[in-house]
Amino acid sequence: MKHVKTNFIPSHNSNKSSFEAAKQNVWADLSEAEASSVTSFLLSNSVLNLTDSTKATSDDNAILLVELLQPNKSDVLSYLDGSTGAPTRWARAVIQYGATEEPYTANYMAGPLPIDKSSVVTPLEFCYSSGRNYVLNPYPDQPKLRKWAMSFSESIGDILDELLGDVSNKDEHPYDANSVSAAARVSFVDKGSLMIWISLLRSGLISDATSLLPQGLYVQLNASTRDTANWKTLQWYYNNKLYANEAEFRKAVASPGFKKSGLNLDGHWADLEDFEAAPLGRDMPSPTMVQPHGARYRIDEKENFISWMGFDFYLSTSSDTGVSVHDIRFHGDTVIYELGMQEALAHYAGDDPTQGGQEFLDTFLYMGLYMYELVPGYDCPAYATFLSTQYHFGDSTKINKNSICVFEYTADFPLQRHTADKRVTISRNTYLVVRYVSTVWNYDYTFDYIFYLDGTIEVKVRASGFIFGAFWTGTQANEDEYGFRVHDAVSTSMHDHVINFKADLDIAGTENTMVRVGVEPLTMDYPWDDENTTPRNTMHLVKKVVEKETGLDWPRNSGELFLVLNQNETNAWGEKRGYRVQPGTGIGTPVHLTILNSTTLGKAAEWAAQDLWVLKRKDTEPRSSSALNALGPLDPIVDFSKFVDGEDIVQDDLVVWFNLGTHHIPHAGDIPNTLMHTSSSSVMFTPFNFHDRDMSIYTRQGVKMEHGKKPRHFGGTYNEGVTLKKVRENSYCLP
Repeated sequence: MKHVKTNFIPSHNSNKSSFEAAKQNVWADLSEAEASSVTSFLLSNSVLNLTDSTKATSDDNAILLVELLQPNKSDVLSYLDGSTGAPTRWARAVIQYGATEEPYTANYMAGPLPIDKSSVVTPLEFCYSSGRNYVLNPYPDQPKLRKWAMSFSESIGDILDELLGDVSNKDEHPYDANSVSAAARVSFVDKGSLMIWISLLRSGLISDATSLLPQGLYVQLNASTRDTANWKTLQWYYNNKLYANEAEFRKAVASPGFKKSGLNLDGHWADLEDFEAAPLGRDMPSPTMVQPHGARYRIDEKENFISWMGFDFYLSTSSDTGVSVHDIRFHGDTVIYELGMQEALAHYAGDDPTQGGQEFLDTFLYMGLYMYELVPGYDCPAYATFLSTQYHFGDSTKINKNSICVFEYTADFPLQRHTADKRVTISRNTYLVVRYVSTVWNYDYTFDYIFYLDGTIEVKVRASGFIFGAFWTGTQANEDEYGFRVHDAVSTSMHDHVINFKADLDIAGTENTMVRVGVEPLTMDYPWDDENTTPRNTMHLVKKVVEKETGLDWPRNSGELFLVLNQNETNAWGEKRGYRVQPGTGIGTPVHLTILNSTTLGKAAEWAAQDLWVLKRKDTEPRSSSALNALGPLDPIVDFSKFVDGEDIVQDDLVVWFNLGTHHIPHAGDIPNTLMHTSSSSVMFTPFNFHDRDMSIYTRQGVKMEHGKKPRHFGGTYNEGVTLKKVRENSYCLP
C-alpha cells in the first residue's frame, strides 16, 4: 500500500478566510498587546507599589494575572440587536500583596481599553457578593513552605530511613526514584492562625503516580507567622496512632515492639501503559473516523465564532474556568446567552489527617491556564480543527497551542429509524463537539460542549487520572469504611466531584419561566368506562410554575420535567416554546455534595448543596464562585447562598446553575487510572415545543429503502460509477 504524507492537524476549510462573524466577539480575552499595556499601566501606578513579577518574591506586591473583565449582559444585548456599538472593554487584574503586614489578594478593574489618559484603576467590587475586592491570604509563603519541608525532611532523616527505608529528599535528589516529597493540607485557617498537616509521598518518578504513593506519616505544623524560624511541629500521626510531639514519637519508634507500617513503593503496578502485553489484535490499528470531504462547520478563528447546521455561537476563555460558549442561537433563535463552567469541587473523606479533611476548589489552581495541548487521534479525531489559547500571568503571556478542538462526529447508533411493512428509513446521528482538557495535578478533566441536529445542547465532563490514595495499614477493622484496598499499602478514598456550570437561558428572548411538569399517578372515572373498569388507575401531567428563586434536585424515577418556557412565544400549535433541562448521557444522574455544612468548605461552595438552581440573572452575580474562595472559605468573596433571596422569577431573565459530577468510590479498576467511561456526567438542554416539528429532518443524512426498489438517500447520494476495491488483508497504515 502506498503511504502518503498528510498534515497531522489539517485545515478544516479550504476557503476559511471567506467566513466572518457578523459581530465582534465581545467576550474574547485580552490580546497580548492589550495585556501588555494593562501590565505597564499597573506597574506605573505608584499607589499599588508593585514589583516586576520576574523579580518579585512572596514578600513583594506583584501582578498575578490580567484578563478581560467580562462585559455586563445588559450592555451586550443592545450591541447584539444593533442599537448600540460594542461595549467598552475593561481588564480584570489580580494582584498579590505580600509587602503588607497581612498578606492579601485583590481584584481591580483597569480601563477603559485601549489604555490612554482617561484610563483608571479601581477596586473591582460590584461582582462579588461580599462587597469587597480582596481576600486575606493565609498562606502567601508557599516557596518558604517548600523550602521548610525540604529542611524538615533532612532533619528527620533518621526516622524516615527507619520507617520508609533508604530514602532521599526529592528537592535535593530530583531523579532518585526512591525519594520522597511533602504535601500540605490546610486544616485550620483563621485570622492570625494557620495549621497545616504535612504528609509524605514517594516521588513517583517511575510511574508519575505521586498521589498513589502516600507513606503513612503525617506531621502537624503551626505556620501562623511569616517567619519560618517560628514555625513549630505539633502532633505526629503514624499507623493509626496520634503522638503529641516529635519527642514522643521518637521515643515510641525507639521502644521495643514498635510496629511499623508496610511500605508503599513506586513500581510498574502504577504504570499507565503495559507495552509488553500482546494479546491478539493489539498490534493492529483500531477503527478510525474519517472526514472525506472536509469539515461541514465553519469557524472565524479571529472571533472564535462557529457555525454548524443551524447553530451559531462564540467561544471565550478564562484563566480560572477554561472555555465558555456565548450567544448560542439555533436557526436564528436565541437559546443560551452564556454557558460555562464556574467551579470544580472535590471533597474527600477518610481516617487520616490528609483524607479526613481534604477538599479542592480547582479554579484556584487555574484550570484554564492548565489546558494543555490536545493529542490528535486520541483526545480528538485527527481531522479536528485545533485552536490555541493564551493567558496573561505575571508580566508575560503564555500560549497553550492546540488546547481546544472542534470536530463533527458520527455516533455508533442512528439518530432515527423505523421499519414498516414495505420500507425502512434510518438517519445518521452526527453532532458537533467543542472539547478541551484541564489537568489539575492528579486529575485530567475533559469538557465537552455538544451540539445535536435537533437543537439539543449537551454539557459533558469526563475525569481520568491517578486517584488520591490513602495509606492502608491493615490494623483497623473498619479500614474499608472510606474505600477499598488496591495494593500492598494503598487504599482508596471516597470523594465527591461536583462541578458547577452557568446556563443563562434566553429561550426565544430574555423573558422566561421555569415550569415543573410532574408525571403523577391518577385514579379517574371516565364516561366511556363500564362497571368492570371503573375507576381507572392511570397517570397524568401536573404543571407547577416556579414563581420564586429556588434550588431543585433531580426527581426520583425521572418523575418530573424541568421546562424553561417563554410564555409570550408559541409554536404553530399554540404551545409555549421552551427547552427541557435534563440529565444527559453520563453514567447516571448528576450529583450534589453529600456532606452537609462541610467543616472544611465553610460557605465557599453553597451551590453544591443541590443539583440545580433557577435564579434571576443579575450583572452583579456573574459567577457562582471565585478562585479566591479557596483562600477564605469561612467568609468567601462570593457566597452563592446570597444569590438565593426569594425574588420573583416568572417571565424574567433566568439563569440555571447546574452541577455535574459523581460520588466517586474508587476500587481496583481505578488502578492505575480512573477510566473516562466510568466517570462521565452530563446535562442536556433539549427543545420542547420550541419548533413546530423535529428540526433535524432538514439537516440529517439518511436513507429510505423499499423492497425491490433503488434506495433513496437524504443529504447526499453516492456518486455513480464509484466502486470499492478490496485490498489485500493485513495491509494498513498506522495513524
